[in-house]
Amino acid sequence: MRLFGYARVSTSQQSLDVQVKALKAEGVRAHRLFTDKATGSHISREGLRLLQLKVEEGDIILVKKLDRLGRDTADMIQLIKAFDEMGVAIRFLDDGISTEGTMGKMVVTILSAVAQAERQRILERTNEGRLEAKAKGIQFGRKPTVDRERVRALYRQGVGATQIARQMKIGRSTVYKILESKD
Repeated sequence: MRLFGYARVSTSQQSLDVQVKALKAEGVRAHRLFTDKATGSHISREGLRLLQLKVEEGDIILVKKLDRLGRDTADMIQLIKAFDEMGVAIRFLDDGISTEGTMGKMVVTILSAVAQAERQRILERTNEGRLEAKAKGIQFGRKPTVDRERVRALYRQGVGATQIARQMKIGRSTVYKILESKD
């Protein structure tokens, strides 16, 4: 039996450190640790793919939390089934569950469905909040950094788009976009 570890965060700005430390503390060697910085809503992740290639019958994969392996119930069931067919078990450290045994597989399946439902609720709440903020006039996105009024004033003074672009150190297409926009 060999121990492998899998850690995942959703974005490149997040850190894998806490998960990696926990996996190493459980005895996972560095060369058997696989990581991804990608969403868990799909299973096409490089670290996960490499892990699937390395494990063999009798191996155990440690994952800090259930949602680190995946967020989609169907994908989780597919992954668990694929590993089970290879004779590989998965243990979720924080959740205290394992795919070893029939009850373990059932619990993991149920918790996967719960994780997916929670993800959907988070998305719904985020969208509701965004719509409410827009209704209140809050604008999203990056603040414009170009002084639009100055571009328009220069243009009204007869300065050409190329000259405005050079003077303000912006692209000529930006000048045209500003002149065409109504805001």
